[in-house]
Amino acid sequence: MNYIVFDLEWNQSSTGLEEETACLPFEIIEIGAVKLDDSGVRKSTFSELVKPAVYHEMNWATGKLLHLQMQELENGSPFVSAAERFLEWCAEEEYWFCTWGSADLTEFQRNMKFYGMEPLAEGPIAYLDVQKLFSLAFEDGKSRRALEHAVDFLELEKDISFHRAYGDACYTAKVLSRILAVKPDVLKNVSYDVFHPPLNKKAEIRVQFDNYEKYISRGFRDRAEAFEDREVVSSKCYLCHRNLRKKIRWFTPNGRNYYCLAYCEKHGYLKGKIRVRKSVDEKIYIVKTTRLISPEEAAILKNSCEHAKRQQQQHRMHGKADL
Repeated sequence: MNYIVFDLEWNQSSTGLEEETACLPFEIIEIGAVKLDDSGVRKSTFSELVKPAVYHEMNWATGKLLHLQMQELENGSPFVSAAERFLEWCAEEEYWFCTWGSADLTEFQRNMKFYGMEPLAEGPIAYLDVQKLFSLAFEDGKSRRALEHAVDFLELEKDISFHRAYGDACYTAKVLSRILAVKPDVLKNVSYDVFHPPLNKKAEIRVQFDNYEKYISRGFRDRAEAFEDREVVSSKCYLCHRNLRKKIRWFTPNGRNYYCLAYCEKHGYLKGKIRVRKSVDEKIYIVKTTRLISPEEAAILKNSCEHAKRQQQQHRMHGKADL
C-alpha cells in the first residue's frame, strides 16, 4: 500500500465574471506529489507544470501567492497528458490519495470532467486529509491549521519553498510520515470526497468514527425529495443502533444546515446535523453526522431551535404586514 501525497496549484478568472468561471472555476496549472510506502518512507516524486487552456492571464492573487508567471506555464503539458502521467505514476500498486485539506481531489476531478476524461470513481472516494489528521494527532481535532504551522509545530526541516505544488506536497508528506511514526491510529479517520455522490441507496456511505457517525446519501431531485427519505431524517444511536424518538425535530437556524436532538436511554443525547450539498450533475445529496453531546449542549441546541422558531414567526408576520 502506497500513500500518494499530492498538491495542486490552480488559476482562476481575472475578471470574476460568472459566465467565464461557470465552465471551470479553477484551472489546474501545477501538479506535485510524493509517493510514500506504508511506513512513510519516500519512494518517488512527481512534478509537472500544466499549460493553461482556459485562463491565459494570471489572477493577481494567484500570481502574488505562487510567484509563477504565465510564460513559465506555456512550456507545460496539456492537462490531459499531465493527468494521465500522474495517474499512471500513482498506480504502481494499491494506494490512498492524501492531501492537505479537502479541495485538491475535488478540483482534480472537476478538471478531469471538463476535459472529458474517465472519472476516478463512480461515487465518493475515501482519502486522507492530512490537515485534519494533524489536528487529531497533535492538537484539538477541530482546528484546521496552515501547512507551515504544522511544519513548524513538528520542527521539520524547511528546505524548499511553500506555495508551489511540489514543495507543499513534500511538506505534507513529511507531516504524514511523522503521523505514521507516532500516531498511526488517527489514520482510521478517513475523509470522503463527494464530487460524485453514491449512485444508489445500496452504495450510500455510513461510517462510524470514535465519537460520531457520518452518512452520505445518494442523489435526489431536490431538497423536498431528500427530506422525504426515511434514512435521511432518521435518528439512530450509532453505539447501540436503536432508532430513537426525537426531542427536537429537524430545524434550520440559517437555511443551510439542519439540526435535530434525540435521546438514547442507554447513551444520552444525540445531535444530528444535516448539510445539504449539490453535486456536479445538479442533484441534491445529504451529508449527515450524528454525535453524542452533553445535557448542557442539548440545552444550547434547544435554545437555538426556539430562537429559529421565533425568527420564522417574525418573518411570517412581516410577510402578512407587507400584504
